[in-house]
Amino acid sequence: MIPRYTLPPMAKLWSEEAKYGRWLDVELAVCRAWRRTGRIPAKALREIESRARFDVDRILEIEKTVGHHVIAFLTNVNENVGPPSRFIHLGLTSEDVVDTSLILALKQAATLILRKLEGTIDAAAKIALKYKNTPMIGRTHGIHAEPTTFGLKFLVYHQELLRTRERIRRARRAVSVGKIAGPVGTLAQVPPAVEADALRQLGLKPAAAVTQVIQRDRHAEYVAALAICGATLEKIALEIRALQRTEVGEAAEPFRRGQKGSSSMPHKRNPELCERICGLARLLRGWLVAALENVALWHERDISHSSAERIIFPDATTTIYYMLDVMNYVLEGLAVYPRRMKENLETTRGLIFSGRVLVELAAAGASREEAYDVVQRQATRVAAGRVKDLRTALAREPLVKKYLPGKKLSECFRVEYFLRHVDDIFARADMK
Repeated sequence: MIPRYTLPPMAKLWSEEAKYGRWLDVELAVCRAWRRTGRIPAKALREIESRARFDVDRILEIEKTVGHHVIAFLTNVNENVGPPSRFIHLGLTSEDVVDTSLILALKQAATLILRKLEGTIDAAAKIALKYKNTPMIGRTHGIHAEPTTFGLKFLVYHQELLRTRERIRRARRAVSVGKIAGPVGTLAQVPPAVEADALRQLGLKPAAAVTQVIQRDRHAEYVAALAICGATLEKIALEIRALQRTEVGEAAEPFRRGQKGSSSMPHKRNPELCERICGLARLLRGWLVAALENVALWHERDISHSSAERIIFPDATTTIYYMLDVMNYVLEGLAVYPRRMKENLETTRGLIFSGRVLVELAAAGASREEAYDVVQRQATRVAAGRVKDLRTALAREPLVKKYLPGKKLSECFRVEYFLRHVDDIFARADMK
């Protein structure tokens, strides 16, 4: 089935219920850390842990009056806990909770994204290996160049996806820090040991130095990794779109039984899934700009980043997760047409072998300039339709007769020559 909507795991992660759940996790971790110092009585901690809960609707109702989401949340939790609630949020500022819980969400989102990315990597690897020796024309500037293979094309994508995976892993590590360091990051109200204890419970390490917030270069790196991932998916999608064009016809995205491509033209099979991926990649790049602009804040903190991040992080992580889901569907059902690839190899009637003829002429003793002029002149005649093919045209040239007589010239027009190191390239990429 074609993926079309926001997918449940990521949607659930960014729900209000999940957000307040993370806030509560942070508060409880700090309470446990305080307990180990003796600051909170054991009985109070037990009551806090057994009674602490929240109701999203009630929080929103309180927020209408107090105008502060963290205070609204704490008020609701305190309503349920009772007198021991005086120990909740002890020494904390709002961003200790909000910033640290955001990091928890980003870690979880990155894990979901990496799991989905594994499917993309595997799909690209399968295509690369299956079509490792399937010859096709290589194109530079959109013009026929020299032969390559469809498998090599996807090996390039596979290697890029591996680098993308490492970038996202690095970004996940970069954001895996928290802070329980107070209003300006001085740890004045919460000792370093309490901070470290609380964050350890949450699977985080303390950021070495903070202000009221964790510094946003980490977050920008995270969004950059997602944007680069999106650019790679766009690159693959753009190639499939190009190969699906009627005059090329070498590959196509899946087209399921009963699917319609156009409301007015029944013959149409449009690459709309790949076009969708390309469009969404533009959004990711836009969110990266906002994430970069969030790095610079006034003094120890202002709130200009907060409103943007409420959009950036849920939307960027959900979007890349969805793009990966769509790409996996496309790659798993990709239609490949080797026969059309062979036909396209022969379209230019030997022009794609001009480079090898040039090299062989020079190697045999001709000057490179003279050889280039001869090959280019005859290539122009072939392209204009005045000569049957390049081999026939060159065979009449005195320079070619002198340096590449008969069989030597014919050897220059073998596709296999250009593909003789394909196995070496795959081995270098550790793909066998």
